[in-house]
This record gives sequence, C-alpha cells and structure tokens, in this order.
Amino acid sequence: MNKLSLETRAHILSMLVEGMSMRAVSRIADVSINTVTKLLIDAGNAAEAFHDMTVQKVRVKQLQCDEIWAFCKAKKRTVRDSKKMIHEGGDVWTFTALDSDSKLMVSWFSGDRDSRCMDLFLKDAAKRIVGPVQISTDGFQGYKDAVSQAFGWDASMGQVQKVFSSTPDKGPSRKYSPGIIVAQSKEVVFGAPDHSKISTSHVERQNLNIRMGNRRFTRLTNAFSKKLENHSHSLAVYFFHYNFCRIHKSLKVTPAVQAGVTDELMDMGHLVRLIDMMEEPSKPRGPYKKRPIAASGQI
Repeated sequence: MNKLSLETRAHILSMLVEGMSMRAVSRIADVSINTVTKLLIDAGNAAEAFHDMTVQKVRVKQLQCDEIWAFCKAKKRTVRDSKKMIHEGGDVWTFTALDSDSKLMVSWFSGDRDSRCMDLFLKDAAKRIVGPVQISTDGFQGYKDAVSQAFGWDASMGQVQKVFSSTPDKGPSRKYSPGIIVAQSKEVVFGAPDHSKISTSHVERQNLNIRMGNRRFTRLTNAFSKKLENHSHSLAVYFFHYNFCRIHKSLKVTPAVQAGVTDELMDMGHLVRLIDMMEEPSKPRGPYKKRPIAASGQI
C-alpha cells in the first residue's frame, strides 16, 4: 500500500492544528481529502492512546474546568425544526480541565452539556491527578455535586459567578458581540480553597486557543464538524500538539515538560511514528491459488 512520507504526514497534521481546514490542507499538500481524513482518524486514535498512557499521576494544585461550544452537522435549533432526522446533529460541548500552573490540558470530553457527560469528564480528570487539588469552575450548577463525587472531599472547590447584560451595540455588531460582565463574585462550594486562586481565567484563555487552532470551532463558516467521531479526533490531535509540541511563551517549555509528564520536546513527527507503531502488521501473502471454474448450471 502506498503511504505518504513521515515528513508529509507530519506537515499535514501541523497545518490541521494551526487553524487550517481539511480541504485547504488537501490542496496545499496536493493529496486527496480522503487521505487527510484517514490521517486525522489514525492520528486521533494514536494521540488519545498516548495521552491515556502518559498523563497519569500528575501532581496538580490548581485545576480549572470550563466548557466550549461547537456543533456537529447543524445547530440545535436547526435539528429541532428540521423535518428529517439529523443523526448526531446539534450542539457539542467540550469540557476541558487545565492545570493552571503548568498549563497542561489534563482531560477533555466532548458531548452534551448534561450530568452524564460531566460525570465522565470529571472522573477521567480525577483519575489522572494525585494529591489534594483545588478545582475552579464557572457558575454552571451541575459542577457542584459532580466535582465532590469525582474528586472526593479531600479536594476543595470554588466557583466564579458572573452576571452578564446585553451589549449596547446596535446593528450587526450587536448579534455577534459577547455580553458585558456587570458583576462577578467568588463562591466557596466545599473544602477550604484559596479564595484568591478561585479563577477560570487560564482555561477561558485556552478556549480562545482552541478556536484559533482548530478550524472546526471557527464561527460563521462551513468548517464545522460533520461527524462527532472526527470532531473528537481533531481535538485529540490538537491537544497532543498543545501539551507535547508547542512551547508555552511564558513557561519557555511545553506544558508536558513543565508538569513533569515528559522531559522531551516532541513534534508532529512523533505522532506519525506512534501511528505507524499502532498499525497492525500486514498479513503475509500466500501462494496464488487459481479458483476452480464452476460447471455450467452450478453456482
């Protein structure tokens, strides 16, 4: 089977995590869109497996959690009003858990913004962390019970409560401008958190990084995900690049190195090698055997 070189595949993945669409990548790399899609799926599986194996027993003191919105196939309102069934269509929320000290993306999960997905996300984050941790979230009410169940009462939790008002802008800018924060307060939910460190600033800034680096999150385009599975693969590749390959400007190292997960600066070539390592070896071809010709009237 023909296979692209390691350098070409690494270049394709690098373009995908720098905000380029899949069709733009296929044009620049002069490869089929199906080739890019297949590489994304393989890279997503390899990145998830590497994250599960590597990001374990991380010592985290301050963990910030948040959600970022996107949609698959169509927005929730379109799915609701459509006369035909749109399977797996609608809003997709990605929960993220960020270590505010090392800036390591500890865990993420894409799905609905409900208790089931939140429980799966928080339990995955909790099993990767050792030591007492302080969790900071926004004012979403579902976090209160879910965090205590996932992390236990040895942890501490605080929430940032924000009150928004409509923007005073008029015309088209009013539709796309975010609301104005008119009030903000910090609330201790349980434990004894450091009140001065109850914050979601770092993880909210990470939301901007995701929208800048992942084309599927760019608003007002047709680059949104058409398959939920590929949406998850795209995030896995992006977070591999963010954690292990991209040097953080303030830390001068990658988040993974800062967190002590690894001592190696990686690049997308490492991910391509992981893909090759995960591939099943091709089966040896035996001698060619000529099929007998069926007699007339036989099948």
